[in-house]
Amino acid sequence: MLSCVNCGACCASFRVSFYWSEADPFTGGTVPAELTEKISPSRVAMKETNKPRPRCNALQGDVRQQVSCRIYDQRSSTCREFEDGSAQCLKARFKYGIDSGYIPMVAA
Repeated sequence: MLSCVNCGACCASFRVSFYWSEADPFTGGTVPAELTEKISPSRVAMKETNKPRPRCNALQGDVRQQVSCRIYDQRSSTCREFEDGSAQCLKARFKYGIDSGYIPMVAA
C-alpha cells in the first residue's frame, strides 16, 4: 500500500472536475462551492486544478513530504474514486520523482 499522507502528487497533477451538484448545498452537495470554479454548464473543478500546473486548493503541505486535504470528509467523488497504486497514481508519483515501490512484471 502506498502512503498518500507523504505524497500528494495526485492533488498536484490533475484537474479535479465533477458534476456541479456536488458543490451545491441545495442538492446535498458537500464540496465547499467557494473552492470550485465553473468549467462547463454541468461541471465544476477545484480551483487551481484547471491550470497547466495544477495544485488543488484544498491540498495542505508540501508534495513528497507531509500532506493532507483540508476538506477530506467533504471531497468530491473524483477524489473518493481515485485509487492509490492506480496507473494515474503512479503517473503522478513519477512526475514528482516519488518511488512507488511498484515493481513491474517482466516477461520470462
